[in-house]
Amino acid sequence: MTNADPVELEQLEFLYSRSQDVLAALRHDVFAPEGVKTLRKTWTISEAAELVGRSQQSIRLAEKEGKLPPSQRLESGRRSGYALSTINQMRQLFGTWPWRAKSDEPVILSFSNFKGGVGKSSFACHSAQYFAIRGYRVLLVDLDSQASTTTVFGFNPDIDITEHDTIAPYLLGDQHSLHYAIKPTHWPGIDLIPSALHFYGAEYELAAQISGNVPLLESLRAGLDGVSGKYDIIILDPPPALGLVSVSALVAANALVIPVPPANIDFASTAHFFGMVIDALSSLRKHGVAPNYKFVKVALSKYDERKSTQSAIAGMMSQVFGTSLLTTPIKDSAEIDNASARFETVYEQPAPLTSREVHRRCLAYLDGLNRELEILIRKTWASHHVALREAGLM
Repeated sequence: MTNADPVELEQLEFLYSRSQDVLAALRHDVFAPEGVKTLRKTWTISEAAELVGRSQQSIRLAEKEGKLPPSQRLESGRRSGYALSTINQMRQLFGTWPWRAKSDEPVILSFSNFKGGVGKSSFACHSAQYFAIRGYRVLLVDLDSQASTTTVFGFNPDIDITEHDTIAPYLLGDQHSLHYAIKPTHWPGIDLIPSALHFYGAEYELAAQISGNVPLLESLRAGLDGVSGKYDIIILDPPPALGLVSVSALVAANALVIPVPPANIDFASTAHFFGMVIDALSSLRKHGVAPNYKFVKVALSKYDERKSTQSAIAGMMSQVFGTSLLTTPIKDSAEIDNASARFETVYEQPAPLTSREVHRRCLAYLDGLNRELEILIRKTWASHHVALREAGLM
């Protein structure tokens, strides 16, 4: 019996080339003909009124008086819906931006777990879009060389993004500010610091520099502090591994959400994650690096309540984590899967990809979880406390 022939480099190159052809075709189908992603989702006048915090009559009157652009109409004469950019014009006109006061500190929220496949990037993208829909100013930082988040926001990491466009030059000391890396996206209110496969090598270069210089792990936080003035929320999507970049994200963040699917292997991995984080932060504190979190929450992800094992694990997680577990789970949904297959999220779909009922349920879970995060974030801003008390949320 002889060993199989070794796999030649040419075969791997062939497989890579074919996979890139498929990805190019998928992006061509999803993006606009010009290759630029656009936000096709619109909101009805009742939805716009709720988001802006004014009545439908106030919106109609402002349109009639020319203070807002006239609503686009369908052939039937009905409004075609409002783009998010128009809703933001309403917020500007009526003075209803939900922004933090300058005296409030921006929240730097990291969706962290050292295990892959837990829904980390999906959480980051959906949360960024939820907050943008509600008028917050968001910076999304992709720290994962797989660049899933970068792709969702309309950039081809193999073509549009070089290593010089990522956060790598700043972490390695070649740039002194993160302003160079910030890119606007097709979502009003969301800027992005992108990633790409080239970013993978930065981990090794950073490791060489960090030996004997632990404070370098604080450089990401310093960089974010330098650009945070115009943002309310900064969302980090770190890599699914215990490395220097993911530890830098833990140091940079002032709030953590740990996504966990209801499976024994994922629960065990998360238990190990907590242990590794404790060890890492304890070691850093000995060197004067001491991150401080406004809140730390666990989020149940990819939950299928029809599976008894998952229901049992979800119940166990509720008992173990108590109030540290967010109340709303993100359930396993074909709507999320179908959107992901198109490099999109549920929030940007102009119409359901499955059925109206599945789409509605999925949005209810996404809105519920992100609403919990929104309240937690607003509680950290003193300027929002009066409104939260009036709403019975504090």
